[in-house]
Amino acid sequence: MVEEMLAARGICVTYETVRQWGKKFGKAFSDQIRQRAPARCDKWHMDEVVVSIAGEQHWLWRAVDQNGFVLDVLVQRRRDSRAAQQLMRRLLKSAVTSPRVMITDRLRSYGAARAKMCLRVEHRQHKGLNNRAENSHQPTRRRERIMKRFKSARQAQRFLSVHDQVANLFHIPYPESATADFRRASCERAFAAWREISKTNATVCLFSQTNRVSLARSSLKLTMPAGAGGCDARGPGDEGRRGRLAGNALRKR
Repeated sequence: MVEEMLAARGICVTYETVRQWGKKFGKAFSDQIRQRAPARCDKWHMDEVVVSIAGEQHWLWRAVDQNGFVLDVLVQRRRDSRAAQQLMRRLLKSAVTSPRVMITDRLRSYGAARAKMCLRVEHRQHKGLNNRAENSHQPTRRRERIMKRFKSARQAQRFLSVHDQVANLFHIPYPESATADFRRASCERAFAAWREISKTNATVCLFSQTNRVSLARSSLKLTMPAGAGGCDARGPGDEGRRGRLAGNALRKR
């Protein structure tokens, strides 16, 4: 998608270039988005899903709030109380306020981790109540198919940490009840924030200036009179060389 967007502006890049850009600037962009984001809601949905990485089974742990904003992701090999504790510690470390309700599926590791950490949080365990977290795995599955699976757990953690934060920036909670004006205003605010974070305004201005200079140079070449500079309007060729030879012969006479 990035390649097509840049190609529409006349910029040709490869998939490897985009990957290197994401590896270099992705974490800085996601950190800025996380700092700008408002405080999330106090109802947390947590879920885990299996991910196959290099032929080995890993577990992707994800937490979202009731509005669908991704709080954090964690790729681990285990599916036990220790893994659930690591996810909860990450959530509590980055959270502004403590959660009021924690909703999970029937996996007992969540309850055991909650008891070990002595969290005074209401815990609701029901598969039907956790659809918000289960639906949040769908964009990851789509990207996994496009990328032909993740190559390593580190690469999956790095990519998903950036991908989910960028998705939060453009996420519209409860889109079925949002009006067209609200959607339009939300998209404008998201793109304005993204331009400010990624500094694309300066990049676009630079490319526009470069394009204007190149167009001016090309127009000068097209309007150059025939024979000037040793070539005609159609460019260097046999006729231009013949004109130079004829001019030198007249000067000698």
